[in-house]
Amino acid sequence: MRKHLRIFACYFRLNLASALEYRASFFMQAFGMALSNSSFIFFWWVAFRQIGGAIAGYSFEDVLFIWAVGSSAFGLANIFFANASGLTRLMVTGELDTFLLQPCNILLNVLCARTTLSAYGDLVYGFVIMGLFYAGNQAAWLWFLCGMAAGGLLFTAVTLAAHTLSFYWGDASVVGQMATEFAINFSIYPDKIYGPAVRALMYSLLPMGIAVHVPLRLFLRPSPWLALAALGGVVAYCAGTGWFFYRGLRRYESGNAIVTRL
Repeated sequence: MRKHLRIFACYFRLNLASALEYRASFFMQAFGMALSNSSFIFFWWVAFRQIGGAIAGYSFEDVLFIWAVGSSAFGLANIFFANASGLTRLMVTGELDTFLLQPCNILLNVLCARTTLSAYGDLVYGFVIMGLFYAGNQAAWLWFLCGMAAGGLLFTAVTLAAHTLSFYWGDASVVGQMATEFAINFSIYPDKIYGPAVRALMYSLLPMGIAVHVPLRLFLRPSPWLALAALGGVVAYCAGTGWFFYRGLRRYESGNAIVTRL
């Protein structure tokens, strides 16, 4: 475990140093993403002003809470594990060979090898919303942080599981992109606007409801049983994705590519 944590910390330092090499670009991308996300606050404010009540059982503050959790969770996933979305490319180009030859955990090595600059804006955006609308509410902050951590893992797991299909189907990049987009949409809108079949999907195959909507319910109506069930769901989904990855890895055929990683 300590070895894995050292690898994780080392990748984070290297990725951050690489990002800060071009500081203007780094801060512009992060600020641009945060500014883009902020436009949705105005959109929801107008929507609630026009309706004059709740939307699918969610108040304006409830929507901002799930936006904060979803945004920071997505940012966390793409700061630490951005390479989950690049798995198909690694397979197709043969660059995955490089990771297989290194004496460390293959999955962790692959996931941590890349970061996304704009993800820092997503991460900060969630904290800004919480600071503006839930500044003194300790319970809200507790469930926000829990949802952010769970959501970061689930965003990564959903993306990884979709791209792992490339071991079986060939190029599954389109499926991976669609899975990520669906996961994002499930994280930023009230879950009751969807039909029963879609809600079942967002709590099972693409379980972002566990990371975003369950923390809101726990904040509004605390339940230790619901919290334990959600934790179990996160652990089971992530463990299942890891198993799916390693099972698919057995089918991988080397591309015999010589790649230098700097």
